[in-house]
Amino acid sequence: MRRPRHTTTLRWIAMAAVWLVVSLATASTLFLTSSRTTVLASHDAVLRPTLDSHAVLKTGPVLPNFRIATKGRIGVSIDLGKTEAASTAELFQRYAVIAAEPDAQIAKAEALVVDMALSAALRGAAVGCLPVAIYYLVGRERRRELLLGLRHLQLKTLVGALVLLLIAIAFWQPWQTRDDSVEEAREWIPLADYLGDDVPLPEEADGVEIRVDVTTDQSKRLFESAASTYDQSKEFYADVVDAAGELELRVPEEGETVVTLVSDRHDNIGMDKVARAISDAGGGTAVYDAGDDTSSGAAWEAFSLDSLDDAFGDLDRWAVAGNHDNGTFVARYLGDLGWTTFDGEIIDGPANTTLLGVDDPRSSGLGNWRDETGLSSTEVGERLADAACAADERVSTMLVHDANLGKEALARGCVDLVVGGHLHVEVGPTEVAGEDGSTGWSYTMGTTGGAAYAIAVGSKPRRDASVALITYAEGRPTGIQSVLLRTNGDLVANAWTPIPLVDAEPTDQK
Repeated sequence: MRRPRHTTTLRWIAMAAVWLVVSLATASTLFLTSSRTTVLASHDAVLRPTLDSHAVLKTGPVLPNFRIATKGRIGVSIDLGKTEAASTAELFQRYAVIAAEPDAQIAKAEALVVDMALSAALRGAAVGCLPVAIYYLVGRERRRELLLGLRHLQLKTLVGALVLLLIAIAFWQPWQTRDDSVEEAREWIPLADYLGDDVPLPEEADGVEIRVDVTTDQSKRLFESAASTYDQSKEFYADVVDAAGELELRVPEEGETVVTLVSDRHDNIGMDKVARAISDAGGGTAVYDAGDDTSSGAAWEAFSLDSLDDAFGDLDRWAVAGNHDNGTFVARYLGDLGWTTFDGEIIDGPANTTLLGVDDPRSSGLGNWRDETGLSSTEVGERLADAACAADERVSTMLVHDANLGKEALARGCVDLVVGGHLHVEVGPTEVAGEDGSTGWSYTMGTTGGAAYAIAVGSKPRRDASVALITYAEGRPTGIQSVLLRTNGDLVANAWTPIPLVDAEPTDQK
């Protein structure tokens, strides 16, 4: 006998309601019990979603915790773990610099929360299908048999349910109590109230609350120093970004492509927006990174790589690791962010160019010879020259950390332009005559981070910072223009330097 249509419709509505309720309940539970481990603000960190409408930063047993209200009902708890810092004062200064350019870290945390929500929703939807699937797989007749059987087993059913309840209570043990923790005994207070009128805070700190012992004078001094660094860094780089937009740089002509070159940032994330502003002012549509983005290549320095990608993530981008980017973390992390990395093979570059590059042998010891380690710079340079000279077409650009790695390729006349950094001082562009009669060019840019040593974190550059713009036309480089940021905040645009190329004379074939 066929069931009425309205009965079938009601059944479908009921099944949809069951699926929705089970899915939402499961997804909510999974979401609120999920977590993600990452590197955030130079720390190992564990993120957990909450429903308290706050982003809570838990810094551990020594430093205070912070929180700020979020825009919606969803909040997040961030437990900071291990990091590397010589002192608590140094750690606070690092916090201040990161806080001055927080966009990349905020975007990373938001992306992780969204990822947890999507993962929970997908799993919840799958679990919600189970009761619906079971209902239809059992079938009408078997469901009727089960219902008739339950009528005769009511007592046994009640006893079984009671046993399950008792087991659950035994595991739960709600009668157990615990002492309040030291942290829970403290109240959240506005950061401004804690510091008092003697420590001026920026507008961005409005709404930040802190859990700390109000009698801790040492913490107040650390905050005062960090607030000063934050304010100086924020103001200094914001002014430079505005000034970069007013630079009179060479405008690329029709058919030309401009690629921005950065190198030796050494964790100075304040310069990333400056570099992007210079790139935009000069018509840059792609970016080369010649390495030394970090001071040691450690995972805690992911904040620097996140910032670089946040500034240039919408452009085509290529990168090599420098000698301070020790190990494989930097290259792997940039690759995961979408940067094209190198292994000593020729690849396609911007504007129909050919690119050849390799990580600095002092960082990882790798060329395209992945299983060979401990290669000297001379050996790596010879391997690069062999690869360039064996190519079917001339290499437009060799991207390395130290331009000396391209010396042999230039001497053989197999590459148009070698670019690098490492020296923290601008050298070139310098014309190099090849043994076949062709010419190539070598260019070493200064330090984009304004680094005097291995790390450039601070409220401003410690020496002149630089960014270079490389012009290409018809698949070959045609000129370079560099921009310097002085330590006093002045921007200096150097003249655009043409780099004319001379090709080798064809040999007569007899």
